[in-house]
Amino acid sequence: QVQLVESGGGLVQPGGSLRLSCAASGSIFRVVAMGWYRQAPGQERELVARINSGGGIDYADSVKGRFTISRDNALNTVYLQMNSLKPEDTAIYYCNGYIYQDIKTWDAYWGKGTLVTVSS
Repeated sequence: QVQLVESGGGLVQPGGSLRLSCAASGSIFRVVAMGWYRQAPGQERELVARINSGGGIDYADSVKGRFTISRDNALNTVYLQMNSLKPEDTAIYYCNGYIYQDIKTWDAYWGKGTLVTVSS
């Protein structure tokens, strides 16, 4: 089994910063890609940022220039540095990982989510 555990959410004022972390643990052979999605009330879950094993990165247009994703391969951990936060960034942020448990078996895994609230 593989578990993803997020941390770092909370309440922040507009213009502020937060750093999210997500650690993958369990039966891990190789991590292919990890990323962050978010879901605001009444809206569908959307991609925020993702990074693959080769270092390739994608960002949602709405967060480009404000958010930075990074990864520590040795710790199987991905980070999301969020700067210049806006009220519209308020959402539950979910960690996602495409992970091989052995040389042939892979699956997509999700964390339980961490709430980010941007409000004055």
